[in-house]
Amino acid sequence: MGRKVLVILYILYLIFQVGSVSAAEHVAGDSAEIGILVGVPQMNRISYKNIVTQNSKKKRAVERVLERYQSPMKQSLDSFFRVCDSNELDCYLLPSIAGLESGFGRYVLAGSFNPFGWGGGYIRFSSWNEAISTVGTGLRQNYIGRGAQNIEQIGSKYAESPTWAARVRRYMAEFKAQEDQTAIVFPNPEQAL
Repeated sequence: MGRKVLVILYILYLIFQVGSVSAAEHVAGDSAEIGILVGVPQMNRISYKNIVTQNSKKKRAVERVLERYQSPMKQSLDSFFRVCDSNELDCYLLPSIAGLESGFGRYVLAGSFNPFGWGGGYIRFSSWNEAISTVGTGLRQNYIGRGAQNIEQIGSKYAESPTWAARVRRYMAEFKAQEDQTAIVFPNPEQAL
């Protein structure tokens, strides 16, 4: 019984460490099931693949793309995900808009912390986190809440350029490609005991 508790605790530890795991790597297969390791009944089995949530891979993908572009917004990674989650937005939408509008925060009005071109780029925020929160909530309330159902419909109101949505989609595709390259490795919990 004690060994099972240790295995469960180790697995929980891994779940919370996923964000910091290096992605050098391969994903544990669907067949590696926790239920088998700790004696959980068949109907309560959870695979390692389910534990490695898509959000973990998505978060790592956003982090890597922001690193690639040397974005000053990299420290706001958690803000992107928190705001996208609370506003039910695709987690790649806000970073993609920032990529298009300001090169991921590299080209903004000095001291504005406005990577989204919000208000023509002239609105000032006190931090990247405030900008992310304001724009995420604004997209939910003023665009999606008023009927915009896709990026093209958001773009027709958000920007003057008819190519805005296609360019945002290009950045979103870059994040998705990075996600597809990201794998997370789980060590064998039995070996850790």
